[in-house]
Amino acid sequence: MPTSLPHSLAIFGLGGPELMIILVIILLLFGGAKLPALAKGLGQSIKEFKKAAKDGNEDEKEEKKPDAGQKPGNN
Repeated sequence: MPTSLPHSLAIFGLGGPELMIILVIILLLFGGAKLPALAKGLGQSIKEFKKAAKDGNEDEKEEKKPDAGQKPGNN
């Protein structure tokens, strides 16, 4: 009975063998010494992007709220 990959590994329809080939190619291009620094930079970029997206959503919510001193019809 074949086992299926978890949904998180089946990115863009890629299976296990395809992902392994991509990882080997990345290892050959960047080398083993640079991979941790590359992964760290990618992680920091994702963290910064999520923070900016969260801050942007909070700003939009604040803009939609009317000021306490104004009546809603008198903008």
